[in-house]
Order: sequence, then structure tokens, then C-alpha cells
Amino acid sequence: MLVNGFVELKRDEVLETVKGRVEQGDDALKILDDARHAMTVVGDKFQEGTLFLAEMMLSAEIFKEVVTILQPGMDKARPSESIGKIVLATPKGDIHDLGKDIFATLLIAQGFDVHNLGVDVDPSKVVDTVREVKPDFVGFSALITTAFASMKKTTDILISEDLRGSFKLMVGGGVTNSVLKDHVGADFQTIDAMEGVSYCLKTMKEKNQ
Repeated sequence: MLVNGFVELKRDEVLETVKGRVEQGDDALKILDDARHAMTVVGDKFQEGTLFLAEMMLSAEIFKEVVTILQPGMDKARPSESIGKIVLATPKGDIHDLGKDIFATLLIAQGFDVHNLGVDVDPSKVVDTVREVKPDFVGFSALITTAFASMKKTTDILISEDLRGSFKLMVGGGVTNSVLKDHVGADFQTIDAMEGVSYCLKTMKEKNQ
């Protein structure tokens, strides 16, 4: 139901379905995961060329409205204390944030303290935030390859400032792969938001043992 609604941009139908499930007592995190899955299908169709960028962006707006509806339930389900701190950014040269923002929403729902720096982020802003926040993870998201140089530059500065060893570095997004992971010296790479969440949860569990 949600998949078709997102793909066919049936906003009212999606929101009514979500509200109905909330009223019936359905778990907010389960609904969020269903919406995430629907957005994954939307992303796949965009990559295949059967959906245009404008349609994908409209689907993203629907997703944001769904998150707003689910927020009270997600807040109740969250642990009372933060389980870890994460800095996320789309590096300079890229202005896409859909995947990153979905990832951020999933992380927040699990109890992480997320510092989402937005898009086209300058390396100095990431470095300053890492120095201030002292995160457990830093995540770079990219949908176009023009962001790769900024990713590497940011990482090199973090190394030179002796900050790199204090966190796990993640790269994600449709154009990322193991070659990029090795190039920037990241600890983890994925194109799947839930896989990223699982990695963060597992890492914090091991860290706290």
C-alpha cells in the first residue's frame, strides 16, 4: 500500500494510511521502516529511469510528512539517553540529501544524537563539528562523484588535526563503493540506510561491552 502510494505520488492516500495505522496502535518504527522501504523502491525506479528527479523529490516530501506524523510515537520509543553521537554531511560539491535524511531519521528513532550538517558542506565545518561534538561516527553521503574530492580533503584534515582516530567513518549513497571507502580511509560503506543503522548499533554495542 505504502509503496504504491509513494511511487504514484498519492500523498493523501499515504498520509491517511499512516494515520490509520497509528490510530490502530501500529508500531511507529515499523511504519517508518515500511516508508523507508517505499522510498528505496522509489530510488530504484529513479535509477532505472522510470521515475524523474522531480517525482523522487515529491516522494521525499511525502516521506517527511510521514515522519512528522510518526514523530510522537518515535519519541516514546526512543531510549531516554543517547546511545551515541553521529555527524552527517553531504560534502561540498553535492546538494542531494534524501538518503542522508532518511538515514538520520532512522538513527534518531534508534536513540542516536544526530548532528545533520546538511548539503554542500565545507570540510572546515565538518572538522569544527567533530572537534566540538566528539562523535562516535561521521557519515558522508553522496549521490554524485563531485563530492569525492571534498570527502578525501575532509578526511585528510581530520587526520592532520589528530581527530580521525576518535570515531568510525562511514560513506554512503548510490555512487559510493568499496573503492571509495578505501580511497578516503573509511571504516564502513553502504548504499542501504538500514545496513548503516545496523552497523552503528553493532559498533556501539561492542564499544560498551
